[in-house]
Amino acid sequence: MAAAAPTAAVVDNSASRRRPSDFFKLALGRPVVVKLNSGVDYRGILAVVDGYMNVAMEQTEEYVNGQLKETYGDAFIRGNNVLYISTTKRKV
Repeated sequence: MAAAAPTAAVVDNSASRRRPSDFFKLALGRPVVVKLNSGVDYRGILAVVDGYMNVAMEQTEEYVNGQLKETYGDAFIRGNNVLYISTTKRKV
């Protein structure tokens, strides 16, 4: 009598897979920090982001070495300058 071949369990990982686009969907309309390759941070409300990581923000503040340098109503950042985008906690 031959032993039965082990069966592979099928696992649906789709619920646990997270894609960058999922993060951006959740971050839209929320406060974010956009860090540039130059080290400058922009903090504001994420309005739009595309597949090239071009970013449009509202209520934007520019920080250099942790110090507020400028405030902007709206800002557009070209994606090739972006090092990372991070969510921030909302101010209460």
